[in-house]
Amino acid sequence: MADSLLQHKRGPSRSTWLRARKARPQLVLSRRPRRRLRNLRWCGRRRLRRRLLQAQAAGADWREVACQVSRTDETRRPKTAAPNPAPSATPTPVSASSRPCPALLPIPPVRAVGPGRALLLLPVQQGFTFSGICRVTCLYGQVQVFGFNISQGQPAQDVFSTYTHSYLTINAVRYSMPEKSKKEIKREARTLLKSHLNLDDRCWSMQNFSPLCSIVLLEHLKTSTVKFITSYPGLSYIFTQESPAFQINSECLTLRSVGIKREKKKKGLLLSKSALSTLEELVNVSCEEVDGCPVILVCGSQDVGKSTFNRYLINQLLNSVSCVDYLECDLGQTEFTPPGCISLLNITEPILGPPFTHQRTPQKMVYYGKTSCKNDYENYVEIIKYVFNSYKRESPLIINTMGWVLGKPALAPLITVLVSYEGLLLLIDLIRFKYMPTLTPGYVDDKDGLYTKSKSKIRNQGFKLAEFAENLEFADEEKESPVVFTGHKLMCVHSEFAFRLTARNRELHNKILRDLAVLGYLGQLQPPVPKPLSPLHGLTPYQVPFNAVALRITHSDVAPTHILYAVNASWVALCKILDDVRGYTNGPILLAQTPICDCLGFGICRGIDMEKRLYHILTPVPPEELRTVNCLLVGAVSVPHCVFKNQHGLEGTIPYVTTDYNFKLPGASEKVGAREAEERHRGKLHPKAKHYRK
Repeated sequence: MADSLLQHKRGPSRSTWLRARKARPQLVLSRRPRRRLRNLRWCGRRRLRRRLLQAQAAGADWREVACQVSRTDETRRPKTAAPNPAPSATPTPVSASSRPCPALLPIPPVRAVGPGRALLLLPVQQGFTFSGICRVTCLYGQVQVFGFNISQGQPAQDVFSTYTHSYLTINAVRYSMPEKSKKEIKREARTLLKSHLNLDDRCWSMQNFSPLCSIVLLEHLKTSTVKFITSYPGLSYIFTQESPAFQINSECLTLRSVGIKREKKKKGLLLSKSALSTLEELVNVSCEEVDGCPVILVCGSQDVGKSTFNRYLINQLLNSVSCVDYLECDLGQTEFTPPGCISLLNITEPILGPPFTHQRTPQKMVYYGKTSCKNDYENYVEIIKYVFNSYKRESPLIINTMGWVLGKPALAPLITVLVSYEGLLLLIDLIRFKYMPTLTPGYVDDKDGLYTKSKSKIRNQGFKLAEFAENLEFADEEKESPVVFTGHKLMCVHSEFAFRLTARNRELHNKILRDLAVLGYLGQLQPPVPKPLSPLHGLTPYQVPFNAVALRITHSDVAPTHILYAVNASWVALCKILDDVRGYTNGPILLAQTPICDCLGFGICRGIDMEKRLYHILTPVPPEELRTVNCLLVGAVSVPHCVFKNQHGLEGTIPYVTTDYNFKLPGASEKVGAREAEERHRGKLHPKAKHYRK
């Protein structure tokens, strides 16, 4: 009895399964029902998928094959049922109209339509997750990438799906379908494809076309910034990664010519239900706001996805509004500028990549000089006030904050969204929080901040903010009424990002992202594609006289006799102060305090000519803006080491790089007590190991 039960549970023997596999055709799937279709292992499913791709390449109708596989799978009997009867010599035909084809197709087809071009057909509610960079054009229908909708007739968008962040997915979006027959819809789609594809490609598209299907054109993309970043050893993997040899097929070769690679869906960006509902509510509030534009403050612990949430929110808002204002208060992981800045930007274009792919010029920017405001909160708050004065309240404002929240693992995967008309005040109060409390309106009203005090509530549960409002500038009609904080609405988002728990891994990862942001900014120095790259030491720098600009080291006290040693080969902020520095015959001109002033851009002090008393500055800032620069600030943000260590075309000793450096000297190490650790890294570039050129 036990043996009989075991026989029912055991499947066909291995020899029986091998004979069944050998009896199948080589390209097209067999129409004979197979019991083990759903029980295939991952290797069997991969072989099955490869056969489908081979059948597609041979010209077979993959939709019909998918329908047949689904029908034969549904007719499969359970294991406990009686054995199947012997198959007849003539298979029973299955009517195509008896059972409709499933709506979700298993494999969206990809077809090469020219050098560096591929055509992608996406049925509704399906996505294509990929890594790499490409230019996406929606030829018919509507797709969504990172929350931004791309419809037919809209310009192409450059998409950057990099290894350093979650991979992006092109999702087909259900669009409004007019009352037209299938023949009329195909005729309309064929007309739209005529200017982009040849006759054979159009015929293939129409053969595989289905209602509510979106047709996407993927094109090879190469920018000067990407070429510049990938020119350094070890950084090419960020954009492209080679596939194993056993995974290479016709689809892989087609996508490789474009510069992308298909990835698993689980590697793409996944948003929780709370995130999607919060995004929908924020978009509705921004579109329906009557009294003023909302201020959205996003806060939370480190590595929970605040920056990703902000990018997705910006793209969602740009689907409904023309522009979005963005106040950057995260010094370590800035979105549109090099690190160490507090800036205000007006965003009109979607964000379809990581920060180092979309460096932009802010509307207002101040260089703080460090990646953290620890032990210097007051200056940090004053800079935020100064930058916030430029906000005109004409569009929604998103405030990105630093990862203040520490401890309490149960509360770590939370993103808190605060919506108010003066959300900046909440940010100032968040500075002193050492853990994440429930930031309810009552808690914020009753809790004193570092530089603001709680006020007694007045009508409508609001209070006057005289001590903060006196430093802000408003329009004439707004000055008549006092600034009243009417409270905020708290929305908590449960993040599903897998964040790093160790401080060591987090710091290393953040340093790589900061170096990539600096390289992305320096990529603006390169000529446009297809011109070849120019090494940084081969570009012509600007000559700045000593008496034309003032100097200041923001992050440390440096003796006046050593100022030029600190400035040489350093990352410098090009700023504009109100004081007139002209009139000094000699130089350098040193500032006693760090000013809060506008920053117009950044550059590298490539060298100092002591005989002619000139600074040699390499910067992408236009000459018309450089004429107003009268101050150079040097902070803790440094030039990436790869810039110094990989100077191609030089013979002999590489400038600014040395292997003979005494780490035992006082002040030679970056951190007190870290001299022993620095000794183990001898031979690597040290931030202060720079040759001073006269």
